[in-house]
Amino acid sequence: MTNNYQFDVLIIGSGAAGLMSAIQLSDKLSIAVIAKDKILEGSSYYAQGGISAVLDPEDNFESHILDTINTGFNLGNEDSIRFMVEQAPSAISDLEKTGVKFSHVNNSYDLTTEGGHSSKRVAHVADKTGQSIQVNLLAKVKQKNNITLFEQYVAVDLLVDDDDKCHGAYVFNKNTKEVNTFSSHKTILATGGASKSYLYTSNPDTSTGDGIAMAYRAGCHITNMEFTQFHPTCLFHPQAKSFLISETLRGEGAKLLLPNGKEFMHKYDSRLELAPRDIVARAIDNEMKVNGYDCVYLDVSFKDSEWIKSRFPTITQRCNELGIDICNEALPVVPAAHYTCGGVNTNIGAQSNINNLYAIGEVAHTGVHGANRMASNSLLECIVFAKSCAKDINESDFEELFPTIAEWDASRVAPSKEKVVIAHLWLEIRLVMWNFVGIVRSDNRLNSAYLKIQQINKEIDGYYRIYTITSDLIELRNLAQTSKIIVESAISRKESRGLHYNQDYPNQLEITHNTVMVKS
Repeated sequence: MTNNYQFDVLIIGSGAAGLMSAIQLSDKLSIAVIAKDKILEGSSYYAQGGISAVLDPEDNFESHILDTINTGFNLGNEDSIRFMVEQAPSAISDLEKTGVKFSHVNNSYDLTTEGGHSSKRVAHVADKTGQSIQVNLLAKVKQKNNITLFEQYVAVDLLVDDDDKCHGAYVFNKNTKEVNTFSSHKTILATGGASKSYLYTSNPDTSTGDGIAMAYRAGCHITNMEFTQFHPTCLFHPQAKSFLISETLRGEGAKLLLPNGKEFMHKYDSRLELAPRDIVARAIDNEMKVNGYDCVYLDVSFKDSEWIKSRFPTITQRCNELGIDICNEALPVVPAAHYTCGGVNTNIGAQSNINNLYAIGEVAHTGVHGANRMASNSLLECIVFAKSCAKDINESDFEELFPTIAEWDASRVAPSKEKVVIAHLWLEIRLVMWNFVGIVRSDNRLNSAYLKIQQINKEIDGYYRIYTITSDLIELRNLAQTSKIIVESAISRKESRGLHYNQDYPNQLEITHNTVMVKS
């Protein structure tokens, strides 16, 4: 017998956005937070850099807004950007109230500069900001009696009626292997991004586009999915997996070098290593392809050794474990898929076009990133829009009764004995996306990718219909569907802008608009 749960608010995802929204919601509401893995496993926990905010008296909101608009290649929503920037200082204050202790120097925030910023405005906790935020938010959540945490639960599909009203979700329990019904008056998607669509990524295994795919199937507007940000510097080492080398190293003066020790960023942008990520990633990608290099190098060894160890303890320790001494040698790095700038289209209150369905964090398209996300605006977006989402829900009306939801029907499927099929299709998707829909694109490659991804989706759909559901199958289905949306979005944009660079359309259009996709 499967379990059927009823909560006022269902939060799907346990990253910074999900946990912050849970804390901000009224104590009078019953709240469920579901995590597909351990509560702390996700992109938020691994965020090294920091959170941007105007905290220096010499800085100002207009500068932060302009930097964000320029980095996003004028495709951002200025109202959303202004809202986020003006709310940033209070977001920092709210995090401090949960116990986050940002690094200070001489009783002031130890602010640093990252790509796209014209001032020092990135507050951080050494090089483990995300970890500190997650740990402290989770501690606060556990203090609240109205919040129930569910670990190892994977959402399958949203429950949306014919009137476009969301009533919760079907959720797979990884321990019991059963699908449970979670009925809710309000549902918040906080599932993160989709960078596992690519072969090389800085993201943990949880980033499979679940929320985007579920929202698409439910009829949500999905916007700007062609803009996948590739982080320029992921550690290139066979045992490093997805270990990110924070942009803050470049913010503190680290130089990008070719294998022969020569600098190269001066050939691409006057801002050198502090150019926006799309420019730096394309520069590295070009040098690797033209010269046949496996990687380039990032050098911070000219700095004082004790300062390096103090400022970047996480990076120093991990590199030491791999036999790399960053105090005395350059690190091998390559670009890797890092952040999904598009997502479920929302307003400032985090509402989607489906009634009672909200989206926050990387799964959402709030309009603040445009065609390229500026460094350290991501954690800021999580916190600011988690608060506005909670505020909207706290001020809204709730129905007295929960609707009757049919239990999940697994009577016409059978267990699969061919798990190798899932593994094969998963790898095929990621290879296609990396080779055909990567940092530099063309019409020919995109059209080839579309045909391949479309066929893969058909295979997965057939597999899904006849075999018993598993967490791997759920993720594969979502990954394939999200990849198809990315490809379709990339094909539809006939220009090069920000993170989307198409060799057949190297120029920007004078007038452009967001690509909005709606499930037909």
